[in-house]
Amino acid sequence: MGKKAAKAETPKQQAKAHVRKLIKKGKVKSKCCQSKPRCKKCPIRALKKAQKDLARAA
Repeated sequence: MGKKAAKAETPKQQAKAHVRKLIKKGKVKSKCCQSKPRCKKCPIRALKKAQKDLARAA
């Protein structure tokens, strides 16, 4: 059998993939510590920023 056909990624999936890469590099933590003001290494904050950047680019 052949490989699965690659689906077109949605902007949300692209943002998640970008944040996963940042986690592997050590730029972002893997889990949110849920501090009131979000820390700079927060994965939730990184995801929102990536989504905003992708929306701006589109």
